[in-house]
Amino acid sequence: MSRANSMENLKEKNLKEKSGGPGRYGYELILNLYNCDPETIKSRKKLAEYVKLLCKVIKMKRYGPTKLEHFGHSNPHTSGFSLFQFIETSSIVGHFSELWNSAYINIFSCKEFDEKKALEFSKNFFKARKVKSWFLVR
Repeated sequence: MSRANSMENLKEKNLKEKSGGPGRYGYELILNLYNCDPETIKSRKKLAEYVKLLCKVIKMKRYGPTKLEHFGHSNPHTSGFSLFQFIETSSIVGHFSELWNSAYINIFSCKEFDEKKALEFSKNFFKARKVKSWFLVR
């Protein structure tokens, strides 16, 4: 066995021990986007466009229609759109605060994707001036 194969086997063994499972299940990108363009986060059409374009950017296939609902009207803190999109390898979820002009997005997939491209695309699409992000291997 080559040294490279030996190291890869060791990494996989360590991952199995840490996760308690057979290895990587999936990848999750969590985005908090602040000071977004208010017209974009309030637009059903723009949010639907975002999901379609994001799936192209990260090379994911949408499964079924995008679910987009505007609710939470009894409290300014919760008023805004939420979206859900199944993808063949998991889902994309987003919540949009009209009060703070912010977006909270989770992209989870069993298939690897380029999290840097997803982050940059999302930041640019929503014209966010500040971004916090986390990338998890699960």
